[in-house]
Amino acid sequence: MNPDLDKLQPYPFEKLTALLAGVTPPDKTPIALSIGEPKHATPALITAALQEHLAKGLASYPLTKGIPALREAIGDWLRGRFALPRHSIDPERHVLPVNGTREALFSFAQAVIDRRRPAVVMSPNPFYQIYEGAALLAGATPHFIPCTNENAYLPDFDAVSAQTWNDCQLLYLCSPGNPTGAVIPQQTLQRLIGLAERHDFIIASDECYSEIYFDESDPPVGLLQAAAAMGNTDYRRCVVFHSLSKRSNAPGLRSGFVAGDADVLAGFLRYRTYHGCALPLQHQHASIAAWRDEAHVRENRHLYREKFDAVLGILDGVLDVSRPQAGFYLWPRTPLGDETFARALFERQNVTVLPGRYLSRDADGVNPGAGHVRIALVAGMDECVEAARRIREFITCL
Repeated sequence: MNPDLDKLQPYPFEKLTALLAGVTPPDKTPIALSIGEPKHATPALITAALQEHLAKGLASYPLTKGIPALREAIGDWLRGRFALPRHSIDPERHVLPVNGTREALFSFAQAVIDRRRPAVVMSPNPFYQIYEGAALLAGATPHFIPCTNENAYLPDFDAVSAQTWNDCQLLYLCSPGNPTGAVIPQQTLQRLIGLAERHDFIIASDECYSEIYFDESDPPVGLLQAAAAMGNTDYRRCVVFHSLSKRSNAPGLRSGFVAGDADVLAGFLRYRTYHGCALPLQHQHASIAAWRDEAHVRENRHLYREKFDAVLGILDGVLDVSRPQAGFYLWPRTPLGDETFARALFERQNVTVLPGRYLSRDADGVNPGAGHVRIALVAGMDECVEAARRIREFITCL
């Protein structure tokens, strides 16, 4: 077996299962706020397109590159959403459909890391665990950049040494952040693009939460948007990852895309052709329907806004928590240790949240996720409100 497999840590939910083992919760309806799996209804336009093309889709091998109509729909969406120059996005060269961004974020590192020279893969800390696993299985060394309250939960890029930048081959970003909801400003993104050019690395920007935000007039900025604004309209060294899982409440569709630097994507397409991970044809047609429609996305944001308003109103004054800039997570600081808090909350209220330390790694003797829990407001309004009431009751009884 590949010895690098032994470097992988247990996934956060494995750790959570171990933490809660042996606990008998009260006889209350269980409420799981630990997993970021959207629970809003999948739009009918997606399921209709899926059903319409199911028979033909099952009878054909799909192309790894996807059908032209899907790449065109994605290109149109990118140009409209991020105000990109029309001719800067060529669906033939700058867009590649993928089986959800989890698979693509992992395999991307395998394709771009050059094992012939020192390879550091940087990511925020806390972080989506796929970034670390991708680095380790590509033979690289992960380097974690802390995201703390003192830095508005944004990565502290100023803390990165010149030598680490020199050794960096791949920088994972997550904006809006999981679990913090923090959005990296355009000026910072442009600074990172300059660093990538100077130190010869690629930026992989995970933007899966970009369509869940609270101010309709101020959507989160994207990496390609920042690149175009500084004149980098060939998106050199810039690659973004988007998904329908959160935007369109379709996690089971396993549909997303990668877009950006055409030379990088050409190599990634070659890798994926051997990898054998083409998006099924019926899923491609369903994805076209999703990327062509914004009404269901606006309604989705409306539902999240209502839930955040209700939940934050209930937790006000008892928990150190605030509304994130975007995304569907709360990232509160806990009055107890995060593991103690999560275990006791489950034991007394049958509500499951995720300890923050499970999403982070110790760096310079500090775990930036410690003392936080991640609360995913993905369930329906009634369930989220009931969970908030139980959390309030739990804290007031401490």
